[in-house]
Amino acid sequence: MKKTKLLNSIIVLALFVFYMYALLRIILFKFRWRDMTFLSHQLQRNLGNPDNLMYQLQSGNFIPFKTMLINIQSLSWHDLSNLVGNIVLFIPFGMFLVLLSKNKGMSFIGVLARSLSLSLCLECLQVVFSIGIFDVDDLILNTSGGLLGYCAIKQYSTKYPPNKINQTIN
Repeated sequence: MKKTKLLNSIIVLALFVFYMYALLRIILFKFRWRDMTFLSHQLQRNLGNPDNLMYQLQSGNFIPFKTMLINIQSLSWHDLSNLVGNIVLFIPFGMFLVLLSKNKGMSFIGVLARSLSLSLCLECLQVVFSIGIFDVDDLILNTSGGLLGYCAIKQYSTKYPPNKINQTIN
């Protein structure tokens, strides 16, 4: 039993690492390959010229729901994939946070704080490396996705607790 539990923990951890790699690739690089030379050049350019960073920040959206409302009004395929994609990308994050916490004890507030923090880091990295713009709506959508993942895994574990599953199998 302990061997199976350890193997499951290793598999979940490996899946989480793969998920985080994929998340970084999708959000930061938009499926394009960026090598370290490119990132280093962007960082040096922006740190050497703070006006670049200021321009990047001024280009961003700091008004909650502004981009979402614009996307909903135009509702092109790109806009819809942006709205839904930002939520869907973070659903596994909320699930992994629960699965990787001791005794599945991650709280709603814990997932909220971690989802918001990761999203904020990714938004800031987009600005620092000039590979995207800061959008507060992305923070809202990403955090919502993490919370949906949390709620889904909690609902599943309430409906199918490990003891109930083991009794059914035996």
